Amino acid sequence: MTDTVRDLLRRRVDDDRPGLLFEDVHWTWREYVARSAGVCAGLDGHLDPDRPRHVGALLDNTPLMAVLVAGAGLGGFTLVGLNTTRRGEGLAADVRRSDCQVVVTEPRHAALLDGLDLGGATVLVASDDSLPDAPSAAPLPDRSPATDDLMMLIFTSGTSGDPKAVRITHEKVAFPGLMLAERFGLGADDVCYLSMPLFHSNAVMAGWAPALASGAAIALARRFTASGFLPDVRRFGVTYANYVGKPLTYVLATHEQPDDTDNPLRLVFGNEAAERDIEAFGRRFGCVVVDSYSSTENAVIVQRVPEMPGGSLGRPLDGVEVLDPESGERVPDAVFDEAGRLLNGEDAIGELVNTQGAGFFAGYYNDPDADAERMRDGMYWSGDLAYRDADGFVYFAGRSGDWLRVDGENLATAPIERALLRHPDVSEVAVYAVPDESGVGDAVMAALVLHDGRQFDPDGFASFLAGQPDLGSKSAPRFVRVARELPRTPTHKVLKRVLTEQTVTGHRDPVWSRAPRAMSYEPRPGGSMAP
Repeated sequence: MTDTVRDLLRRRVDDDRPGLLFEDVHWTWREYVARSAGVCAGLDGHLDPDRPRHVGALLDNTPLMAVLVAGAGLGGFTLVGLNTTRRGEGLAADVRRSDCQVVVTEPRHAALLDGLDLGGATVLVASDDSLPDAPSAAPLPDRSPATDDLMMLIFTSGTSGDPKAVRITHEKVAFPGLMLAERFGLGADDVCYLSMPLFHSNAVMAGWAPALASGAAIALARRFTASGFLPDVRRFGVTYANYVGKPLTYVLATHEQPDDTDNPLRLVFGNEAAERDIEAFGRRFGCVVVDSYSSTENAVIVQRVPEMPGGSLGRPLDGVEVLDPESGERVPDAVFDEAGRLLNGEDAIGELVNTQGAGFFAGYYNDPDADAERMRDGMYWSGDLAYRDADGFVYFAGRSGDWLRVDGENLATAPIERALLRHPDVSEVAVYAVPDESGVGDAVMAALVLHDGRQFDPDGFASFLAGQPDLGSKSAPRFVRVARELPRTPTHKVLKRVLTEQTVTGHRDPVWSRAPRAMSYEPRPGGSMAP
């Protein structure tokens, strides 16, 4: 039987080794667990026992946020992670739909709640490391949660629509914590760097939980910054770090120094990093980077293995298939030409599906329609597009909305993005559909962020595209936006719907275009306006 998070925390009750490190705060595990029990006691007076014991947290990565996560693990309440970049009615709706009785926030975020309809939730404004009227220590809550009991509600990133509250059970936190601690050999002498936001699943399951399971210290950063990463690693003696999205890219964009390998970091684990950044980061900082495919729902697992081909996500676990979303049948294996170009994309691209059930997905909170969309015919449909080669390796092709219809042919965005990231001047890229000027179908648009000091060279870019053997002629971008930055979620996922909206509402970035059958790029008339 899998341990609960409470079981793991009980093992730290008398542990006097370092537990939580933050700026000038240094708590032992004993102190950390005691403070978490104290917060549970302090919140008891604010929670109606006849309603769901849901506590929202609108906080940066502060000691109090870490204490609230542990308090939920002890069984004192269900913690609702609230996104600190949400605003107005969107934030209020998150509070209401998750049945929060209390929202804990800090002075820098308190004004975000002013004037909002929070459904009667009480707002408590707290300091970085304590809650008003909460004792610094208390007995553990008199509750014994089961593995399938609710510990947290964590909202999806909302890249393709309104965020949904994912039910996070004790098993969903404890199991990866124990598994990753064992897999990576973490122990009490390790220090786990936690800079991803604790309102997101990556931080909780890939950062906080392995530290708890192994007894390693947690080095907490208020928020991720590229310039602060290596100084924090050295300051706290960090040996393990987790990430999601683009943090590796951002750290690599800082100025390289001859002593970058002079640091204690040995392992970095996360998901969604670019393949070139995985290799470059490990080489520059003298560590091993392990990247994986994952999502908040955590129902489809694909693992990287040494023998995997370039561009692949890795090999899926048993039961994970690529299915046609309309017929439900397994799609044909991908066929490539000698240059590596996907020849049968329309047939081979399907949706990643856990055919054996829900995996660790415990459903969305109070959202039966979203549950039904994910769980069809007893299988979990991820919403992610992919294709699979004859050897069983899976390749990411984008989200289910990342299809482009170009000259009557369906194209996926992710293979185009992988090709464009090979350009030596390109740091980040997002490919998305815009209406074709003919009025029929889509045109391919790419938003590029260039490395510092680089300028867009239209002739060089056209030559680069012509030299990519796996990039079909229809995949070459018709429009190129040279962006200062890409709109992203707090977990660094690109908001393509915002990029698409900006083609209508406008933006201040230069845009280049080419004629339908030409390969030379010219400045777009009007400068910044997208097509």
